[in-house]
Amino acid sequence: MPASPVKAVGNSLVLLARCFRFLDSDYFPEGAQKVMRGAKEVEIDRCIPFVFLHAACLGVLWTGTSAVAVGTAVALYWLRMFAITAFYHRYFSHRTYKTSRFMQFAFAVMGATAVQRGPLWWAAHHRCHHREADKEGDIHSPVTRSFVWSHIGWITSSSNMPTNYAVIPDLARYPELVLVNRFDWLPPVLLGVSLFAAGSWLQATMPELNTSGWQMVVWGFFISTVVLFHGTACINSLAHKFGSRRFNTDDDSKNNWLLAIFTLGEGWHNNHHKFPGATSQGIFWWELDVTYLILKAMSKVGLVWNLHHTPPSAFISESTDSKPVTVSQ
Repeated sequence: MPASPVKAVGNSLVLLARCFRFLDSDYFPEGAQKVMRGAKEVEIDRCIPFVFLHAACLGVLWTGTSAVAVGTAVALYWLRMFAITAFYHRYFSHRTYKTSRFMQFAFAVMGATAVQRGPLWWAAHHRCHHREADKEGDIHSPVTRSFVWSHIGWITSSSNMPTNYAVIPDLARYPELVLVNRFDWLPPVLLGVSLFAAGSWLQATMPELNTSGWQMVVWGFFISTVVLFHGTACINSLAHKFGSRRFNTDDDSKNNWLLAIFTLGEGWHNNHHKFPGATSQGIFWWELDVTYLILKAMSKVGLVWNLHHTPPSAFISESTDSKPVTVSQ
């Protein structure tokens, strides 16, 4: 006899739930702890998303270019770089300032649009990085592993995919943050759909702009996201290889002014490893830290508060015999 309509609907819902489970970043049938204990090596199937992201940039050969599309790509690069540096890094990873619960959620969603996985996953890995910086326990060190591994290889290993909730209990107590972390693919998808809709609307209403839905997706999403990823990854790789060292930290972190420019201040990496709890990573006035300047402006209007200042000891370099320098924060 055929199954009853109620049972058929029930079976369909179960199947749908199982399919949706695969979209959950916390879905590990074999157990997250077992996965994390696995071999840390590059896996070909984990490389597919990165190959796709890079290959999709070639879509520009078909969509062409326009000032609107390029401008959107540049704007989204800077906006999402700020979300990574100010929110994922300085807030979720180090809690260097405070904000409201609503803004905390908004920060998580904005950061997730950068396609660098969820805020809790990002923060957990970064906290572990600081605890074991450039030692065997550091998952993306160019000192203990290869340069390529530290730049991109580590994120293609299944062992680094689960979120280590044990090191982020302060964040895991917020169910809305856990939800964003589990379904981190949703904000980027919504961003891509919005770009396509905006481009299609512009094509229909203002054809003189020479843009289209797919052109906006290729430039505003794929090209911008790929450049953003490599910009962020350079802090893991280049900032532990090239630059100067003001402080004698227990790692190979370096200060690099060039990296600081296109990462909005993250290039003052040796400063950061010495004082990870400080909101500002630039110490002296010539060490431009755009992220900190924006956060400081946000604090003026009450969006964030209690920014942690660099301690006075920072103004005496450990590498030289320079005298203390007074710098306003």
